[in-house]
Amino acid sequence: MANRILIVDDAAFMRMMIKDILTKNGYEVVGEASDGAQAVELYKEHRPDLVTMDITMPEMDGITALKEIRGMNPEAKVIMCSAMGQQAMVIDAIQAGAKDFIVKPFQADRVIEAIKKTLEA
Repeated sequence: MANRILIVDDAAFMRMMIKDILTKNGYEVVGEASDGAQAVELYKEHRPDLVTMDITMPEMDGITALKEIRGMNPEAKVIMCSAMGQQAMVIDAIQAGAKDFIVKPFQADRVIEAIKKTLEA
């Protein structure tokens, strides 16, 4: 069975890019959210195997959403995505329970590598 993934990014274009990379590599995209609050709801509904989460979003940012998801399921596997390679944000995300971090613009092989590594962990 294909691994089920939830994509979270406020930019529709970025969600489309990630979805394209994932589906071409045999993953099933179970949902897309444009902010953290939506991500938490979709996580409850679908219980995906993995979440790709943007950090900077309106409504609820990715780190807050990550904490809420990990509060529901401490085993949740979340990979953070951001255009900003800011050390403080990376550290916050990892401390909040993120399993990995990918930087925009995405390189397909890096995205797949991060996902495979996280799902196998």
